[in-house]
Amino acid sequence: MPNERTRTRELIEIAAVFSRLGCSSFGGPIAHLSYFHAEIVRRRNWLDDAHYGDLVALCQCLPGPASSQAVFALGMHRAGLAGALLASTCFTLPSALLMIAFARGAAAFDRLHEAGWLHGLKLAAVAIVAQAVWSMGKKLCVDRASLSLCLVTAAVQLSASTPITQVAAIAFGGLCGFWVYRTTGSTVPSAEPQLARQGRSAAYALAVFAALLALLPALASVTPWLPLQRFDSFYRSGALVFGGGHVVLPLLRAEIVPRGWLTDDQFLAGYAAAQAVPGPLFSFAAYLGAAMAPGVHAISNGFFCLFAIFLPAFLLVGGALPFWHRLRASHWAQAALRGANASVVGVLLAALYDPVFSEGVHDTRDAAAALLAFGLLEYWHAPPWLIVLGLAGVGQWLHAA
Repeated sequence: MPNERTRTRELIEIAAVFSRLGCSSFGGPIAHLSYFHAEIVRRRNWLDDAHYGDLVALCQCLPGPASSQAVFALGMHRAGLAGALLASTCFTLPSALLMIAFARGAAAFDRLHEAGWLHGLKLAAVAIVAQAVWSMGKKLCVDRASLSLCLVTAAVQLSASTPITQVAAIAFGGLCGFWVYRTTGSTVPSAEPQLARQGRSAAYALAVFAALLALLPALASVTPWLPLQRFDSFYRSGALVFGGGHVVLPLLRAEIVPRGWLTDDQFLAGYAAAQAVPGPLFSFAAYLGAAMAPGVHAISNGFFCLFAIFLPAFLLVGGALPFWHRLRASHWAQAALRGANASVVGVLLAALYDPVFSEGVHDTRDAAAALLAFGLLEYWHAPPWLIVLGLAGVGQWLHAA
């Protein structure tokens, strides 16, 4: 009975935390990882910086939306599969509902990309990402080798920023970490013994992922059934993308617009709206599903497409986590992860400049607002949601001035 009460409290806490994050996490996947770090690592101490860096490295190396996969992994770390599903639902539902609502009344949201408050949200992302890079860097880049690896990774990402170079940089960091730290440190126990016992279920999840990826296109090519064709299109788009939500957009457009399911104008209107809502950019799929099936079926089709695009990511991270935690407990894996974590900080550092800073800061007033927000976050420990609301107002004021 005490264990049941403890698990219930954990699930309630997960629902509260990720519902709030789902309503306040603006700025895209890199900013989301920063929000999670502030809430889960700094405020609640569910796991330490190194363990969080491990999870981020895993999610960055898998295809799919890194921030949503991190939510799934954090929920599983806290309360098993039930916690993973609950965290993912609570984090995604607010943005999905907003995108479905937008699909039902898109004509009322013209010129959204010019809104001053949206510019303020981009400034909030600058401060939040900068604070996360600063905090993680102090703990994960503690010597000359790790700091050098961080800076080299950032330089490579800024010079040639593609999903492939991002994955390659983290892998290279792991190799360098193994070589540099192979004679230091000690073997540590796995942080997730309950996950380590789920190897068979994890293998099934990976098998289902591969089977759907292989069979769905074949089935969709021989049947005119529209739901199957749409499920295949969204599943493949979610399964084959590295680099997060923005990278999936050209894949989705290639699946949807040429088939006449939506026009380019409808597609781009939804993309503009997706920049203004909190939560994962993959919730764009909810808009597409609702816009493709107007009327009484809009809501159900929106959630159908949302499920299809997220399913491969959750199968992958659920299948990889138990093996990942077994791997990270070994001495040589710890050495490799020290290097990979330094590269993760480098990836975040590069993203802080491009696209977060380059898209958010346009003049000295923007820079001043972002700098003050960083100080409030780092030294006054202001909650991120307050910074988001405050800078949304500042952005609207600057736009009107």
